[in-house]
Amino acid sequence: MIVMKFGGTSVGNSERLRHVAKLVGGYLELKPVVVVSAMAGTTDWLLNTARQLAESNPSSGTSADKLIAEFHNRYHQVVDETIDNSDIRSSLRSEIATLLHQLLRLFTGIELLGEVSPRSLDAVAAFGEKLSSTILAAALRDIGYKSEAVSATTLIETDRTFTSAVPQMEQTTFKCREKLIPLVEQGAIPVVTGFIGSTADGITTTLGRGGSDYSASIIGAALDSEEIWIWTDVDGVMSADPRLVSNARSLRRISYAEAGELSYFGAKVIHPLTVMPAVEKNIPLYIKNTMNPEFPGTRIDNPKESAEGVVKAVTSARNLALITVAGGGVLTVPGIAARTFARVHDHNANVLMISHASSGHDLCFVVEKQVAPSVVASLNREFDREIHRKEIDPIGLDDNIVIVAVVGAGMRGTPGVAGRLFSTLGRKNINIIAIAQGSSELNISLITSVSDEKAAVHAIHDEFISLTGLGKSMRYQPAK
Repeated sequence: MIVMKFGGTSVGNSERLRHVAKLVGGYLELKPVVVVSAMAGTTDWLLNTARQLAESNPSSGTSADKLIAEFHNRYHQVVDETIDNSDIRSSLRSEIATLLHQLLRLFTGIELLGEVSPRSLDAVAAFGEKLSSTILAAALRDIGYKSEAVSATTLIETDRTFTSAVPQMEQTTFKCREKLIPLVEQGAIPVVTGFIGSTADGITTTLGRGGSDYSASIIGAALDSEEIWIWTDVDGVMSADPRLVSNARSLRRISYAEAGELSYFGAKVIHPLTVMPAVEKNIPLYIKNTMNPEFPGTRIDNPKESAEGVVKAVTSARNLALITVAGGGVLTVPGIAARTFARVHDHNANVLMISHASSGHDLCFVVEKQVAPSVVASLNREFDREIHRKEIDPIGLDDNIVIVAVVGAGMRGTPGVAGRLFSTLGRKNINIIAIAQGSSELNISLITSVSDEKAAVHAIHDEFISLTGLGKSMRYQPAK
């Protein structure tokens, strides 16, 4: 048994839905379980519409009925263009109508209340995957395969952390095996909604944006699947963002740890949490291109030895801000770090990088740009007395930065990597604002200004990857 996940662009229109159905059917002997995202753009539309309705007034001309009618027309067209068999098409229209009626009831409630909670947002967002899974299952039946759409609300049990729920693996494993294995043994292809789950009492939750990859890994681990295939719109994990580096290459094989580092620091091809369930069961992950299915893509597993050079890839993360706590008191006043990160925790802010000079004079860290002003305001209140006494400077904020991350297991124990890295950037007159490297030596992270991002990524890629001849046959080719 294998688990195959398809992203939003892979099922973005009727032509691609038919292509995916044929692709999946071609692997029937491998006993596929399919996990699918919402059609491209759908989740954004759902969430934006919910917020719009919550903020609208009766005289605005916006109504839930009108918006649902427009949405229905889009999906009605997709159904007609995807399904040839009239009986299957008629049944699918009925299923779509039922789903959209449920969505209308949710939108109407939001409109009447004039507010939308995280729980309501999860309930609304789930409809994108429910619609795409229903259509893809019908598309498979239309070309002769047995298939059933399955809502992950009946499979993945989570806690009650709405918009970023945490799966409960023991209960999830039981439910997945109970529901999915009989379907597969009967020769059917289950098409499961990605991104969503439910609490023990049946309330819909989501795993966070991009969480369909995570869903596939959760289900793969629960079923002890042989492999997990993540189908996307690029030829695997790239050595750099092709928009920044024209000669970026697809990587043949990387470790779970390297994949985690790359996803955490900006590589959008895989969700950061995806590798975790796979690691626990030692299940290989493959990143493959729906538009180029013959291409081998990237294998993610636990290789015994590092391959393909000292540095595997360089990536960058944007929309970030650097916050600095500085002054003589950072060293002399007890508990500065603890108080700092307690306030960060109050805002549920994710810290992507920390740098602390050995002199103890300053502590800086990176958070997402949107939450940075509120964190800075909170820290200024926390250290008001120390700032007044000039023990600490007013909290610094720089929102014109990016993190550039250099990743590769081959850096571990290889002398001179950091020196070579900084020399490369120095020759290009690129200023490094802060640096961090963990003891694992898997990642060197540095902060530069936004204006230096492309030059920094390109220079590092040229120095460590392009010149090694890595993957000459794996040059990136945009999907047609």
